[in-house]
Amino acid sequence: MSASSAFNDEKGGSSSVGEPEYGHDPASGGIFSSDYKRHDDLKEMLDSNKDSLKLEAMKRIVAMIARGKNASDLFPAVVKNVACKNIEVKKLVYVYLVRYAEEQQDLALLSISTFQRGLKDPNQLIRASALRVLSSIRVTIIVPIMMLAIKEAASDMSPYVRKTAAHAIPKLYSLDPEQKDQLIEVIEKLLADKTTLVAGSVVMAFEEVCPERIDLIHKNYRKLCNLLIDVEEWGQVVIINMLTRYARTQFLNPNINESLLEEGGGGDKTFYGSDGNDDDDEDDEDKEKKAEAAALAKRKPYVMDPDHRLLLRNTKPLLQSRNAAVVMAVAQLYFHLAPKAEVGVIAKALVRLLRSHSEVQYVVLQNVATMTIKRRGMFEPYLKSFYIRSTDPTQIKILKLEVLTNLANETNISTILREFQTYIKSMDKDFVAATIQAIGRCATNIGEVRDTCLNGLVQLLSNRDELVVAESVVVIKKLLQMQPEKHSDIIKHMAKLTDNIQVPMARASILWLIGEYCEHVPKIAPDVLRKMAKSFTNEEDIVKLQILNLAAKLYLTNSKQTKLLTQYVLNLAKYDQNYDIRDRARFIRQLIVPTEKSGALSKYAKKLFLALKPAPVLESPFKDRDHFQLGSLSHLLNAKAGGYQELPDWPEAAPDPSVRNVEVKESVPEWTKCSSREKRKEKKVEKPFYSDSEGESGPTESADSESYSSGGSDSGSGSAESGSGSESEESEEASESEEEEEDKTKKKEFKKPVRESESEQSSEGEDRKRTRKSKQQKSDSESESDEDEDSDSDSSQSESEDSESEAEVKKKKAVQSKAPSKPGTKDSKKEKKEMSLLDLDDFEPAPSPQVTPVNSFLSSSLVTDLEGLSLSDNVLSPTAISPSGAQKSYELLHRITGEGLSVEYCFSRQPFGPDANMVAVQMQFANSAAVDAKNLHIEDVKLQSGMRVKEFQEIELLPAGETVTAVMGIDFCDSTQAANFQLCTHSRKFFVSIQPPVGELMKPVFMTENEFKKEQGQLMGMNEITEKLTLDAKCRNEHAIVQRVTGAANLSRVPCGSDKECRFAGRTVSGGSLVLVTVITKEDGAAQLTLNCDKMVIGTMLVKDVLMALTQ
Repeated sequence: MSASSAFNDEKGGSSSVGEPEYGHDPASGGIFSSDYKRHDDLKEMLDSNKDSLKLEAMKRIVAMIARGKNASDLFPAVVKNVACKNIEVKKLVYVYLVRYAEEQQDLALLSISTFQRGLKDPNQLIRASALRVLSSIRVTIIVPIMMLAIKEAASDMSPYVRKTAAHAIPKLYSLDPEQKDQLIEVIEKLLADKTTLVAGSVVMAFEEVCPERIDLIHKNYRKLCNLLIDVEEWGQVVIINMLTRYARTQFLNPNINESLLEEGGGGDKTFYGSDGNDDDDEDDEDKEKKAEAAALAKRKPYVMDPDHRLLLRNTKPLLQSRNAAVVMAVAQLYFHLAPKAEVGVIAKALVRLLRSHSEVQYVVLQNVATMTIKRRGMFEPYLKSFYIRSTDPTQIKILKLEVLTNLANETNISTILREFQTYIKSMDKDFVAATIQAIGRCATNIGEVRDTCLNGLVQLLSNRDELVVAESVVVIKKLLQMQPEKHSDIIKHMAKLTDNIQVPMARASILWLIGEYCEHVPKIAPDVLRKMAKSFTNEEDIVKLQILNLAAKLYLTNSKQTKLLTQYVLNLAKYDQNYDIRDRARFIRQLIVPTEKSGALSKYAKKLFLALKPAPVLESPFKDRDHFQLGSLSHLLNAKAGGYQELPDWPEAAPDPSVRNVEVKESVPEWTKCSSREKRKEKKVEKPFYSDSEGESGPTESADSESYSSGGSDSGSGSAESGSGSESEESEEASESEEEEEDKTKKKEFKKPVRESESEQSSEGEDRKRTRKSKQQKSDSESESDEDEDSDSDSSQSESEDSESEAEVKKKKAVQSKAPSKPGTKDSKKEKKEMSLLDLDDFEPAPSPQVTPVNSFLSSSLVTDLEGLSLSDNVLSPTAISPSGAQKSYELLHRITGEGLSVEYCFSRQPFGPDANMVAVQMQFANSAAVDAKNLHIEDVKLQSGMRVKEFQEIELLPAGETVTAVMGIDFCDSTQAANFQLCTHSRKFFVSIQPPVGELMKPVFMTENEFKKEQGQLMGMNEITEKLTLDAKCRNEHAIVQRVTGAANLSRVPCGSDKECRFAGRTVSGGSLVLVTVITKEDGAAQLTLNCDKMVIGTMLVKDVLMALTQ
């Protein structure tokens, strides 16, 4: 009997002899019969003696598994072939067994002896597969066999087998946790493995089995950092996450000084502007805190651990990985570990990920939303990348809205609000509601645009879409709570909407507003209660509760008109179906209508109902999420997921760094060996390796910018010792091969200082000038043969190089001065000069005007000629720009605070040569102390995002009783945010800040009357501000008006045909936004001031300044 007929007989069907063997009609059971027979051919092929048939069968079976079909009934037939001689068949059998060994444990146990033989197979793939199958059989009896197999595989010659051993460790640990101690020994052994194939897998095993044993990582830390770039992608993710937690336990917080200053100075509070209601006492407290923080920063200057720097440097290139998970892992590492000034490099990489699939976008935007709360500045340049596309899914749109709201500040709020206006027209109702909430949050955070936002939301109240109106009402309610007395008109307008709006939350919000501020609308409130009493029985519960509240408040404030209404509403509520409403009615009745039974509380009814309520704080839902490690599932869910490990807090004192030193054969630590290699060529400083501009994110950049770490000049000299085995072998070989050529040029340079050293009375500062001169001549002569990467380096890179090379000079001079040799003054001076020449000899700055230490008004050849004529220190300083008029001076440093050194600055209103987007700030240094001031320079610049500073060249010497002028450039990024920095002398550091008046952020623009009118026509509506004023008695003529307006702002006069009209034009220095001012004079000193500018915040501030100038 055929299998088909047997099957049919079992089912109770009869089969005649004449029927075909298989039925094709679906109703006849043919489908079942074919299923019943479907694997018979495979079983026959597996039982045959031909390897080719077995191989074909196994390929088909593995293909079935790959498609998700169940092949478990073939297990007996497959497991028989586990001892097959053919390697290809054996590999596929092992693939099958790994999948089904756990389900068919009894049959798999019968083949254990075969697996054990497979562990000795000469083929590494068979050995690995045998171990994989063995570890997949989850039976506690074979734990000792598995342990033995893992220990043997951990010592295998093949890295692939060792990798498989690492994968087997977590499986064995989950089967029998008592084996932990033995498994830790294996993990320790595998952690010492130097192959990239094993690294990721063993770290994964470490994280699963013993994440608390960080002592196992100490010796392997540097090796893991250096191998990281070559490990497979998922291994990189695991290693980076582990090293993030390791670094948080072993290194100091690089931002500790900045966080102290922020706490003392109240950094963000001043930014958001709390309407200027701070008391004097609070100011004093802030000053004291700031002074304490400054003192602490001075006592304990932060110097980054070389191993901390090694981790940051070696993970940075991975920001260009094609794998989104790797980029996200590096981003979270930088966010949690990097100095504030260096975190910005991750922004570009994360923005790149926003071009991926929506799932990747969702995860990235969740993390970006968290980052933008604390580090808003780094994403501001990429604002447009977060604009919403119509094709984005709703959850992506809402996350992008969250990011845009977090990024909103005074500078970009006008752009963001224009963007929000278009979003409100979207068909996606959830998205529109989220946009209205975002507008509300912007209005709360930025006081300058609160009225604008409120007016915009009031206009939305006339929208046809009820959901838009309802959401607007809810947001307006929250905004009105901040300044209710100013907006009684809006409350009246909203009261009229009660007839039309049907959304319960919106109706409830309107009723709450009217009840809370019933004193501002005494005539309208009773009428609203009358209407509500009519429809009370048909309202939703949330609305009924607010009607009760409104009735109670009106009864307490206006009982004559509302007594009967209130009693009527309370009687209706007394018999309501909802027990909440019945309870509320009883409670209110006892409280506001006192009887003999009512208690003492009724006396305080008015205080209870009409107490001042604090305005709601509209906060981001991502505000406190950063206590979860970014990129983790816990962060995504905002709840602790199973297996999540907390991110440790920074240690207060740095643990011993020597635990990471690894001894080699000669018992010399690796890092010592490396630094000695550097000492061999300490005359040559690898500039591209140690200095970095964080503005770019090229793959060859190093993140080792010592100018960012607040170590001052010491960190520059210390940077040569911070290699710690991190330099790549290629860079060492390249630098050694260049030494011969360098030596030749150095020998030629030896002749120069001999002639110079004949002047015995020349000071040390003059020596440095000559050194710079020879350095400059050399760089000019060799600039043609510079490599491309040198010419691409920007100004900040060359500045940091300069500071490092100077620090090298100081270090070597100090070492030399300690030497106990006294051959004679001439020889020692000559030797000293030779040393400094050697140090700076191969310093080749990029041939760009930014690097030249002289202002662009002087050519380098002219400077060289002048240098020979003069010995004063002012020769190489930037030429003092003569102010166009009598400019107002501001005090930067008082002589008492500066211990005799006083500094004043003014905005010279001249173009800043090296960078046209910077405002030129002229500084005058006066030394009234009895001793000379040396090495005047700037350090530790702290700026808001987008701002830049071009420092003045270091002033080597300021003799007692003399003054000197220097010019620096600051790109304020079209905002009045202060540029904070430390002004340093050779012995002291002073915290100072420069804050520009809004008028100094302009540069004059020359245009004709027709051009002015054309541009003005394009800047109407929200971009135009008009104010009426009465001119000061001394400011009634045209000349006086021009003088006062140009004094308040750096604008140029535009020709005008009318005597009654004065026009001025300018552009913002940084963004190039047009600023147009028109003053129209009328009779009796009356005038009208009109300002057109597409930046609302700048326009508002400038109008105030010009008004003050014209009226006082």
